[in-house]
Amino acid sequence: MLNRLPETIDPTHLADTRGELKGQIPISSLDRLTKMLIDDSGSITVDLYFSREGKVPIIEGRIKAILQLECQKCLEAIERPIEETIKLGIVKSIEQANRLPEELEPLMIEEDKILLKNVIEDEIILILPAYPKHEHNCFSLEINKTEQIVNEETPSRENPFAILAKLKKPESHHGSTKK
Repeated sequence: MLNRLPETIDPTHLADTRGELKGQIPISSLDRLTKMLIDDSGSITVDLYFSREGKVPIIEGRIKAILQLECQKCLEAIERPIEETIKLGIVKSIEQANRLPEELEPLMIEEDKILLKNVIEDEIILILPAYPKHEHNCFSLEINKTEQIVNEETPSRENPFAILAKLKKPESHHGSTKK
């Protein structure tokens, strides 16, 4: 078991040796994920076990993190805890992926060695909502705050058109006069 996670792994070799990886990956090292976050501080805790189911190499484990997503309504931070169980079957072709048992998600690899952070990043991106937003109606709260600020900062004034109402004379009935 390694406390420090390697950058690249050979999942087939780890499956053959029943390897185990535990450690943390800095969120800031996951380029695609950081573009979706307000804050990229912190890390992702990874706890993975490698084995085989028949001839198929398997990665099982848990990913944990607390991510700071951006609400797509109010653009404020949303703290999103992630605790995901993964179970991946390592495949090299579509045919192999189609033969995987239903409980396994395919992880298509082209080479023997892969970047561990890419596997973890892919799994996290897949579980994140496409349009994160607060559970409460944050947009109406923002409108109310804005209205309150505007009302406090701007003194109430008379309607600038009120003078026009005073100048407007009652309509005379020109057409109703008898000759």
